[in-house]
Amino acid sequence: MTEPAEPELRIEPTVDDVDELVAPATPHFAMQIRARVRDLVRDLPEDHPVRRHADEKIALLDRLAFATSKAEEGPVEPRSRLGWEEIPSHARADAPQRPAAT
Repeated sequence: MTEPAEPELRIEPTVDDVDELVAPATPHFAMQIRARVRDLVRDLPEDHPVRRHADEKIALLDRLAFATSKAEEGPVEPRSRLGWEEIPSHARADAPQRPAAT
């Protein structure tokens, strides 16, 4: 005879919990991490400080999915830089590329 499943024990998430998920994000995994962050804060009210922080990070992940780097620090490379035309897919999360319309 199997025992009944234990109810899921959820501890209220913190800003640090959100940041730990988002910090190592890369464009390739941005959407998967976004889903995890959404799941982490799903039970928090919309006006909860951790939920608001998570929403900001979710927006960053949305942009990162169409970028090549978070590049949160340092200057943006100018398009006039030698060799730029060889890396047309370069985009930071603060100025992501969007998929071409089909």
